[in-house]
Amino acid sequence: MLNRPEKKKIDRKTARNILIRILGYVMKYWYLFIPSIVMTLFSNQLSLLGPKYSGEAIDAIANISGVDFTAVQKNIILMLICYIFSAVLSYLLAVLMIYISQKIVYTMRCQLFEKLLSLPVGYFDTHPTGDIISRISYDIDTLNSTLSHDLVQVMTSIYTVVGSLVFMWNISKPLILVFVITVPTAIIFTRYRSKKVRPLFRKRSRKLGELNGYAEEMLSGLRTIQAYSREEEIGNRFNKRNNDSMNAYYEADYYGGTMGPSVGFINNLSISLIMILGGILYMYSQNGTTPQGTLFFITLGGVAQFVQYSRKFAGPINEFANIITEFQSALSAAERIFKVLDEEPETEDSFGALKLEKTDGKVDFNNVVFGYSPDKTILHGISLTASPGKTIAIVGPTGAGKTTIINLLMRFYDVSDGSVTLDGNDIRNITRKSLRKTYTMVLQDTWLFCGTIYDNIAYGRENATFEEVKAAAKAAKIDSYIESLPDGYNTILTDDGINISKGQKQLITIARAMISNSQILILDEATSNVDSRTEIKIQEAMNELMKGRTCFIIAHRLSTIQNADKIIVLQNGKITESGNHDELMKKGGFYSTLYNSQFE
Repeated sequence: MLNRPEKKKIDRKTARNILIRILGYVMKYWYLFIPSIVMTLFSNQLSLLGPKYSGEAIDAIANISGVDFTAVQKNIILMLICYIFSAVLSYLLAVLMIYISQKIVYTMRCQLFEKLLSLPVGYFDTHPTGDIISRISYDIDTLNSTLSHDLVQVMTSIYTVVGSLVFMWNISKPLILVFVITVPTAIIFTRYRSKKVRPLFRKRSRKLGELNGYAEEMLSGLRTIQAYSREEEIGNRFNKRNNDSMNAYYEADYYGGTMGPSVGFINNLSISLIMILGGILYMYSQNGTTPQGTLFFITLGGVAQFVQYSRKFAGPINEFANIITEFQSALSAAERIFKVLDEEPETEDSFGALKLEKTDGKVDFNNVVFGYSPDKTILHGISLTASPGKTIAIVGPTGAGKTTIINLLMRFYDVSDGSVTLDGNDIRNITRKSLRKTYTMVLQDTWLFCGTIYDNIAYGRENATFEEVKAAAKAAKIDSYIESLPDGYNTILTDDGINISKGQKQLITIARAMISNSQILILDEATSNVDSRTEIKIQEAMNELMKGRTCFIIAHRLSTIQNADKIIVLQNGKITESGNHDELMKKGGFYSTLYNSQFE
C-alpha cells in the first residue's frame, strides 16, 4: 500500500516526459503548426456563433408582436455562413495536420532506423527481430493516428469547451449550476479510468511485439518445422501467443471503450437536467414572475441556445474520454519508440582514435578475457599472434568461443580484460569504420539483399567495374551459373536470395569477399553449404584469395585447414593446443582425435 503513490507518480512523470518529447517533434514544424492553431480558433469561433444566430432566429419567430421575418432571414443566413466557413476551415485543418503528422512520422522512423544501425550487435542478440519491426511499423503508425486526428480534436475541444462556457454564462448563470455536478463527476471518472487503462495499453503493445517476434522466427525456419512435422505444435504455440495478444487487446479496448459511453451518459444527464430547468425558468419568465433583465429570466431562444451550447460543451468532454483511450495507446507506443531511441549506441571512438589507411595485417590477442555478461566468462586469458599474410585456423567443440574471437576482432564487442592489437595498435584506439574496412567476412549464415547479382557482388567494394565483378565470380566458381541465367548478372535476387540455392548464395558471398581489397580475411564455416566437389574448387579459389592476406578460419571440416600456418584448438574458452597440422597430429591430442574421427 505504501508503494502505490510512488508508482503513480513515476507513471505520471513518464507520461509527461513522453508528451514533452512528442511536442518537441511537433514544434520542429512550428511554421505549419501555428497556422493550424489559427485555423482551429477561427473554425471553432464560427461554429460557436451558429447557435447564437439560431437562438435569435427562434426569438424572432416567438416574438409576441408577430414573426420578424427579416430578423429570421438575417440570422439564418449568418448561421449558414458560420457553419459553411467553419466546415471549410475544419477540412483544411485536417489536411494540414495529416501533412504535419506524416512529416513527424517520417522523421521519427528515419531516426529510429538510424538508431538501430548505430546500436551494438549485443542489442540484436537480446531483442527479437519481430519486436523491433513492430516498433518501426505498428507503434509509429499508432502514434501517427494520434498526431493526425486526436491532436486536432484536443485543440478543438479545449476551445469549444471554453467558448461554450462563456456563451452559456452570458445566457443564463443559474443553468450553469448543472455542470457543477456533472463535469467534476466526468473528470473524476476519466482520471480514475485512465490510470487503470494505461498499463493495459502498455501490455497490449508488448504482447503484439512478442507475437510478431515469434511469427518472424517461425516463418524463417518454416522448412525445418515442416521437415520435422512440427506444424501442429508450432501452431499451438502461436495460438497461445495470439490468444495472449488478443486478450491484451480486448482488455485494453474494453476498459478503454467504457470511458466514452460512461462519460456520454453523464453528459446526456446534464443536458436533460438543463432542458427541465430551462423549461421551468422560461415558464416563469413568460408569466411575468421573473421580470426581463433579472438573473433567472430567459427566452425560448435563450433555452435553445443554451441547449446547443451545452451539447457543444458536453460533446468535447465525451470525445475527450474517447481520445484519452487513444492517447493511452499512443503513449505506450511512443514509450516503446523512445526506449529504442534512448538505447546506448556503440561507444564512440576514443578521442584522437587512429584512422587506418593501410595495414600490414598483424593481429595480437594479449591475455584476452571476455564474457557476454559479467557473471559468465567465455574466453579465459587468450593469447595468440597472427603474422601478416599468415593463416590462423580456429577449431574446437561448439561453445568453445570460436565465433566470440571473431566478434572481438571486428569490435562487435570489447574485451573485458587484456587487449587485441592490429599492427601494434589497440583496436579500441582505432576508429570502428576504418577497422572494419580492413576485414572481409564470409559467414556460415549468408546474407544477400534485394537487388541484382551484380549489385550483391559489387557490394564488397565501391566503384567495382563489371569486369572485376566477373573476375570475382569466376574465381568463386559461380560465373558459369550466373551466365546461364536469362538475365545473367542483372538477375534480381529477392527475399535474401530465396530464388537461388543456399550453396549458390554462399558462392556469391565468397565472390563478394574476393572483390574486396581488405587485408584481413575472416572465414566462418565459409564452405559449409556446398558439396564436397564444389568445396575442392572453392578451396582452390580460397588459396588464391588468401595470398598475401592475414586469414582467420573457423572450420569444422578439418580437411579445409590442413595448410593453415597455425591451428588453434579452443576448449572451454582456453587455448589447449597450438601448431600446424603435422605438429598437432604428432602430439596425439584433442586435434588429432577430432581429425581422425572425421575420417573413420
